[in-house]
This record gives sequence, C-alpha cells and structure tokens, in this order.
Amino acid sequence: MINSSTDFIAGELILIDKFKDWTSFDVVNKIRSQIKYRKNIAKIKVGHAGTLDPLATGLLIICTGKKTKELYKYQEEKKEYIAKIKLGETTPSFDLETEVDKEFPTDNITEKQVISVINGFIGEQEQMPPVYSAKRVNGKRAYKSARKGESVDLKPVTINIYDIKIINLNLPIIELKIICSKGTYIRAIARDMGTTLKNGAHLIDLRRTKIGDFCVEDAISVEQFEKML
Repeated sequence: MINSSTDFIAGELILIDKFKDWTSFDVVNKIRSQIKYRKNIAKIKVGHAGTLDPLATGLLIICTGKKTKELYKYQEEKKEYIAKIKLGETTPSFDLETEVDKEFPTDNITEKQVISVINGFIGEQEQMPPVYSAKRVNGKRAYKSARKGESVDLKPVTINIYDIKIINLNLPIIELKIICSKGTYIRAIARDMGTTLKNGAHLIDLRRTKIGDFCVEDAISVEQFEKML
C-alpha cells in the first residue's frame, strides 16, 4: 500500500490499471513526475514491465528506484489478456488505431471453423510483429516509420500461446481469454486468425488481466495513486 512512509528510492512495485488512450510511457512519466513533485525528490528511476498499446487497458507493473533492476523478471512472466476480435474487416494496424481498409463477407464462416482455427493457435510458433508496433528497426520505433508510409523490415519472433479459451462467440465478434508468452502481439493473432479463415480480422478491444501471479483486480488507477501520495 502506498502511504507517506513509502520509500520510492529504495524501490516500490506498483500495480496500475492503465486507462485507454494512455501509452505505457505516459503512465511511467506521470508516476515519476508525481513522485518527484509530491515527495520533493530531484531524480528517480521509474520503469514498466511490458508495454500495453494505447488502446489497450489493464495491468501494468511499475517499479521505482532500486526495484527497476527487477523489471526483467516480470517481463518474462506469462501474460493473460481478454481480447475482442472482429471478423470481416482489416485495418493496417490490426486494431482500431487505423481505419478499416478492407471488408469481407462473413456469412460463410461457421462457429465450427472459428473454433478449429482458434485451437490451432495454441503452442510455440513464429509470429510476425505488426508494423504499427514499438519494435525498434535501425534504432527507430516501427510505428513511427509506418505512420509516415515508410517500409518496415521486421523479423518474426518465437512466441508461445499457452491457452486460448472462448468467452463469447457471436459472429462476427469473438471474445477470447489468451494466456501467452512475452513478446506476443494479440493484434497479430487477430490478423493471423483472419488470414487462416481466408477472411479479415482486427482487434477491437484488449485488456491485460494478469502478469504472472499479479492480477488487475489488485491494481489501482493513476488517479488513485496520486491520491495515495
């Protein structure tokens, strides 16, 4: 619990429930500035253990001070997400950050086909990251090049999908619980799902609910953090 005696220099682990439209760095910067201002600290390290896209919400692990040396441990943990995917449409970013660029009929897609495709994603695999991602290519964030219409040369990465469960199947909308490894892009799963179905798909909502043993139910908002300070 954050209180007046909390030692942010010695190090604190903070579970934040990130708002939509905030970047992970927005959260880090806000927490750093609030600690410096309210605790009269000139300089302090603050970092996060795993980026969430701006349109995603949910669990973000923040570490301060000497605890930032432990961020790598949390980055390696399994992640759990609740994702909503829409079939029949694609976007360049594979989510709602960009406008729909292609549409496909979905009348011929059956629930049986969707279930078969979803089950086929479980296991270790190579995944091509989205061009609209924070991956660095030649020292530059891929999404910055993509937004300028520049080509981005990304390489596939090895990921592991440990489990996928269907929460709700109301075509063309699919709601899933996904447990996966570090480095997995849920947007890319949506893309690949559409491709496998010989259709299109994109992510319309994403919430991270767990990182290892940490749960979003135990997290606080940035606003609550400020009040606790």
